[in-house]
Amino acid sequence: MRENSAAARELMKRARAEKFAVGAFNLDNQETLKAVVRAALAKKSPVLVEVSQGEVEAMGMDNIRDMVDNYKSLAGIEMYINLDHSPSVEAAIAGIEAGYEFIHIDVSQAKHEATDEEIINETLRVVEYAKLTGALVESEPHYFGGSSNMHKEKINYEEIKKTFSTPENARQFVEMTGIDTFAAAIGNLHGKYPVPKILDLNLLKQIREVIDCNISLHGGSGTPEHYFVEAAKIGVSKVNINSDLRIAFRNTLEKVLREHPDEYAVIKLMGEVIDAVQEAVESKIDALGSAGKTII
Repeated sequence: MRENSAAARELMKRARAEKFAVGAFNLDNQETLKAVVRAALAKKSPVLVEVSQGEVEAMGMDNIRDMVDNYKSLAGIEMYINLDHSPSVEAAIAGIEAGYEFIHIDVSQAKHEATDEEIINETLRVVEYAKLTGALVESEPHYFGGSSNMHKEKINYEEIKKTFSTPENARQFVEMTGIDTFAAAIGNLHGKYPVPKILDLNLLKQIREVIDCNISLHGGSGTPEHYFVEAAKIGVSKVNINSDLRIAFRNTLEKVLREHPDEYAVIKLMGEVIDAVQEAVESKIDALGSAGKTII
């Protein structure tokens, strides 16, 4: 476990030094995992795969670890697991004990009314426990808007700006918790919307100047890819992608089902779906600049 976490830490250092970001791609099932693995292999890119509480409950914490390790070994790729939006200290600890290299404790997402003191204290508990394996801990002192879905409403930026990170708050939170990764809020909403997202890169630069830990961006789906290029140059090391993969999966599956109404062998229906998700992952890898950056 410690060896894997040490390698993950080195990856984050490389990303920041070489001005690229690593994609963290959500897994809904084995087919999504296969798509990410194939994309990582084709692009020679390091990748993170991530699961939130729903996927953990559906697939099992330890089973996900075993699946990822099996594919990682078979394909010979650089791949790590991120436990995303862990809703409690107990859930985060379970991820640490399962050997996940990246742990996101998200107190404010699970409990919108959580006080600053609660968020800091619970984050501190996870940071302390993570010393067991050396896992990198990610957190934030604010609530992210949106959800990992296809939204029909437009983005109300006046409201969203109320939840943006500030340089001073970011600095204080990092200093008080000792986290490895700060999840910045600069317009990067969860989910996909009818209009492209707009990221405040000037704010990101200000945050980068006052904290020395890794910076992540959640809500990467539906974001014009030039923002990824610029964010990596500024010093973002990790970008989470979920909805774009789900949309590629569902849209392609619906197309395949329409074209093959008499086919019931699921494995025969999945080939084109996996290809579509792989294509989506490869596009993000190119934008993030991580192609050719893997080290085995």
